[in-house]
Amino acid sequence: MSQPALKIPNADEAASINPHFDWERITYLVHMSRTMDHIEETELLPSKQILYQFSARGHDVAQVMLGSLINNKHDAMGGYYRSRPMLLSIGVEPEDALAGPLARSGGYSDGRDIGVTFNFPNKDGASGLPMCGGVGAQYTPSAGWAQAVEYYNSVLKDSDYKNSIAVVLGGEASVATNGFWSALTMATTLQLPILFFIEDNGFGISVRSDLQTPGRNIAANLAAFKGLTIHDGDGSDPSEAADLIQKSVEQVRGRKGPVLLRLRVPRLQGHSAQDTQAYKSEEEVAEEWSRDPLPKLKSYLVPERMSEAEWDAIKTRAQNDVRVALDAALARPLADPETVATFAFSEKDENGDIITQTMGGIHQNGHDFPASSDTPKPEGKRINMVTAIRKTLDFELATNDKVVVFGEDVGPKGGVHAVTMGLQDKYGDARVFDTSLSEEGIIGRAVGMAIAGLVPVPEIQFRKYADPAVEQLNDCGTMRWRTKNRFAAPITVRIPGGFFKCGDPWHSQTNEVQFAHAVGWRVAVPSNAEDAVGLLRASMRGNDPVFFFEHRAMLDHAWARRPYPGDDYVLPFGKAKTTLSGDELTIVTWGAMVERCENAAKASGHSVDVIDLRTLIPWDKAAVIASVKKTHRCLVVHEDNGTAGFGAEILSEIGETCFMDLDAPLSRLTMPDIPSPHNPVLLNAAVPSEDDIETKIRQLIAF
Repeated sequence: MSQPALKIPNADEAASINPHFDWERITYLVHMSRTMDHIEETELLPSKQILYQFSARGHDVAQVMLGSLINNKHDAMGGYYRSRPMLLSIGVEPEDALAGPLARSGGYSDGRDIGVTFNFPNKDGASGLPMCGGVGAQYTPSAGWAQAVEYYNSVLKDSDYKNSIAVVLGGEASVATNGFWSALTMATTLQLPILFFIEDNGFGISVRSDLQTPGRNIAANLAAFKGLTIHDGDGSDPSEAADLIQKSVEQVRGRKGPVLLRLRVPRLQGHSAQDTQAYKSEEEVAEEWSRDPLPKLKSYLVPERMSEAEWDAIKTRAQNDVRVALDAALARPLADPETVATFAFSEKDENGDIITQTMGGIHQNGHDFPASSDTPKPEGKRINMVTAIRKTLDFELATNDKVVVFGEDVGPKGGVHAVTMGLQDKYGDARVFDTSLSEEGIIGRAVGMAIAGLVPVPEIQFRKYADPAVEQLNDCGTMRWRTKNRFAAPITVRIPGGFFKCGDPWHSQTNEVQFAHAVGWRVAVPSNAEDAVGLLRASMRGNDPVFFFEHRAMLDHAWARRPYPGDDYVLPFGKAKTTLSGDELTIVTWGAMVERCENAAKASGHSVDVIDLRTLIPWDKAAVIASVKKTHRCLVVHEDNGTAGFGAEILSEIGETCFMDLDAPLSRLTMPDIPSPHNPVLLNAAVPSEDDIETKIRQLIAF
């Protein structure tokens, strides 16, 4: 399809040149972006040297202008798959910008992630937060960064953050996502320094924007939204766009509240290079090309700001520089397959020192924690798990001013299980605070805060409530691997769950196997107060994201009470505890089932090893295998459903390792594949009981 003639305003029609921008640099970067798009579309994609390509044509001029103003040391931008022009503007090297799509070694993912999901750690200027493949996933982490900036500024009194901001880019389709609305609620209720930069090209892949937003204009729809400044304009008009971008950034930097800037831009190519745009009429395509901002930029600058020859010289230099960068990118080797499994978790070097990520978490700056010990030093009377967890949070808050605890109802109420009771009174509502009712917002903000160097401890009120946050949880877990240790977001997610007096499908689910299957997450399931202290402290001082599971039945259970093991007690992950010793059968279990297994083993009259795993990721394979080789039998007991439960993973490992040592079939006792029933009679029939476990013990030993 031929391109229509362009209607370009002449120099007399152009407004005076905005002096806040380096127009030569902007011209250079826009030409660089266009050249990269052209080479990828016409050379690299047809030759299958790249597999994904998303053109930024039409979006590029406004993005580059915005990026030129995002230059504070602690600024950050959350982008998406069409954000390369802005990344170039904040400092991504052209060679890296091309090596990513080519999946070459080095750069921002070492060939692990698709080439359009950039990340850019930058301790000397604006950073590009790790992008995700999910539409709208960029919003809540960006809001988390903005909240962290405010925390550094107002709580920690760090003047370096005084004028820092977050900028998040998104298209008009992304404003229909949960992430957008959650971030918008966070930004407006907390008055965060964040700019929502909405690039409205009218199409979400093939879906027109009237199916995304009533009236096709998110700016108009948000006119009554309190605490939000809104600007709306033509992103293809350099003069108008420059003025609106400058005004928006100044307002956010000046702490006048969050700003939403919607700019109408044309999408001059398809959603991706494979998209033929058959859903657009020829008239629509012609109208879009008539709004191409590059010729308009030339008319805006030539001859008032530069001559035609200077424009052409800048274009030629950009094209030549892209060719040089492309040659360098192509010269890079492919990533080493031997390294593909590295950095799923934090790793240590040959000296045992943590190989710290470039950005994210508290370890990157060499934080000194109080002394720790893996030996408990019991203090005073036995306390319940609620008190033990609260005391641990209290000590870590007191000794580390970067710790923040938050979630629904954790403030004045002290949590629905009273775990955070009194902590807000002691540490203030900037450090222990309630959030809006959005699990995506709770986890997404925690991710942004962690990247900014804080230690977030978000609470998800009940296990089932974590489901709306699954995208953010998965993105958090894979962050270290997909950026090859450039970024990580160590957060400790506290989640109560499991049965308590009764059950139901919404508050009593365990489903810990879902977390165990999630890449990059450590999983703790303490059964008692002492272990809860050690594992929670290990989680908050660690360098990986952690699911910390608090079983509702054990929070105030007499059996789970233990003396407080001391403020220095840290329990390493992957270290199981044998709570009963025997030589006829090994029982492997965790959480609320530990007590039941102990009681059943004692009632059976048989000699049984009961192993409390305490953590599932990692789990103590060595301890379990050693026990099975001794007893020659194994039973796994857990509350979660049986099919594809974590017990299957344990028994598979034992089957591979201990097959010749077994005197009875490997067995497991679990919940049936149903939700947790509400009626206590039904619940007791579904959850493995002491009688059920005792019967199974006798069967296996008699085999």
